[in-house]
Amino acid sequence: MATRTEQLARPKPNLLRYADRHSVYWLDQLPPQRTGSTTKIELTPRWSQLCRSKNSSTDLTQARVSPVWEVNEQALRAVPSRRLCCLAQPRLPAAGWQPDRRLLAPPSRAVQTAVATPRICELARPKRRLGLERSARECKTAPASHKPCKASSHIELLATPKHDHPKYEGGRPVSWPISRAVRSVVASERLLELSHPKQRKALFEGYNPYVVSQAARSASASPRLQELCLPLPRKCKTK
Repeated sequence: MATRTEQLARPKPNLLRYADRHSVYWLDQLPPQRTGSTTKIELTPRWSQLCRSKNSSTDLTQARVSPVWEVNEQALRAVPSRRLCCLAQPRLPAAGWQPDRRLLAPPSRAVQTAVATPRICELARPKRRLGLERSARECKTAPASHKPCKASSHIELLATPKHDHPKYEGGRPVSWPISRAVRSVVASERLLELSHPKQRKALFEGYNPYVVSQAARSASASPRLQELCLPLPRKCKTK
């Protein structure tokens, strides 16, 4: 048996010996071509019996001529068992079940001669509307014991509505007339130059988006920028 040192000294197997294989299912040789059928199926006797068509003549002879079925002698003399008689009985209602009350039940004599109490008459009145009740309260004069209230100057200042700004302009209409000067305006050469899109070469034409310009190479940070780059004093470690 090889020792542990000899086992570790063995070279590792080359797993990439067949580098041209594109899949684990690739075969070194093509499988042989088969001329006959790949699978042979044999029907069992039961399958052969199920594949046969039904005989319609036997079904027609078994059709009933009359809708009245004839009861045989054994069915006429049959006696049901105790269990069958128990199951044939209808289910009884629950213990506390009561039949439905009639929709128009005749009122009793006590109901016909009943007199409503003042409390029932009070509850039967419709509710008053809030607006009518407020107007009724406002119409009432305040009692003499109430002192007239006067708002403070600050409340009156806050109650004054805000006015629009002198330079405020209302909403612009959706459609407005175009002036004659706008219709006959001609763009200048500078405006046409600025309206052109910036032309750049494509990547396959030699455009390099990572090129640093000469101005960026010679740029120097301002004192304010250097000040902002310094770490916070509270985060610096004190020696």
